[in-house]
Amino acid sequence: MTTRREFTLALGGAAALTGLGLPLSAQAQASIELAKLICGFQPGGTSDAMSRRLADKLRGNYATNVVVDNKPGAGGQIGVTTLRDSPADGSALLLTPSSMLSIYPFVYPKLPYKPAEDVAPVSLACYFNHAFGVGPAVPESVKTLKDFLAWAKANPTKANYGSPGAGSMPHLIVGLMNKLLGNDLRHIPYRGSAPGIQDLLGGQISAMSSPVGDYLPHLKSGKLRLLAISGINRSPFVPDVPTYRQQGIPITVREWYGVFLPGKANPQTVRRAAAYMQTALAQPDLISSMAQVGMEVASSTPQVLADLLKSDADEWRRLIKQIGFTAES
Repeated sequence: MTTRREFTLALGGAAALTGLGLPLSAQAQASIELAKLICGFQPGGTSDAMSRRLADKLRGNYATNVVVDNKPGAGGQIGVTTLRDSPADGSALLLTPSSMLSIYPFVYPKLPYKPAEDVAPVSLACYFNHAFGVGPAVPESVKTLKDFLAWAKANPTKANYGSPGAGSMPHLIVGLMNKLLGNDLRHIPYRGSAPGIQDLLGGQISAMSSPVGDYLPHLKSGKLRLLAISGINRSPFVPDVPTYRQQGIPITVREWYGVFLPGKANPQTVRRAAAYMQTALAQPDLISSMAQVGMEVASSTPQVLADLLKSDADEWRRLIKQIGFTAES
């Protein structure tokens, strides 16, 4: 099952800056004193790591100072509403996974924002896969997803999994698996990935569905084990871990992060932000550092991001209607 359309995306560089309508000479001055890069999740997780690395690259050029403003809660919704209510002069940006904008409108009956009106697409930031991992609560004899499902069936009180938030893509991936295979894994939502990973390490939960980068620091120690990857191909970061599809489960998902301005931002403000994002996201050390947390960096024009968001939303609308999924599932 594929939940997104592949797009050809141009990475940054001088050509991209010129094409967005911002002369290269305009890069010399930062006309914004302080900019906030809003992150809808707690410090310590993948979203926070990406936000801080991007803020570092924007500081001193896009704005004199760029700080990360963590606004955790409601599975990333608070981050979006914070952006919506922020000034539209370019001093507030949001870096968010796609779930908040492409999935939530179809699983939450009273979403406090309207993606089509309240955010203005600026640039894609990266792609990533989700992974299904288990911790010390699960016996080491469990080596595959099939093994885990058999163990969970035999141990119903331990048949649970965490995710970064109800209605997020990691939550829905396992929800889809439950639907397809008739499983009954109990969902435990967290306010971001970091607290869920800590509970997984501590044995408070059996499994976790989360971005692959969240697990990477813990794999060498053997404290966590990955059983499945969500993409169409195996992840270059954990090449030994099979995909869901390779294990006979027809789920194929690759999520992305995007950068957004408030919906009321004017086109010139959007073009300016997009130009600086192109430059920041093309930096080799940023690309390398993001690979350490399981992210494949890529930038785009505002229109390409808008098209990608619409494509994802259309597909998730169909899928969620097909399976009858709601936030209460």
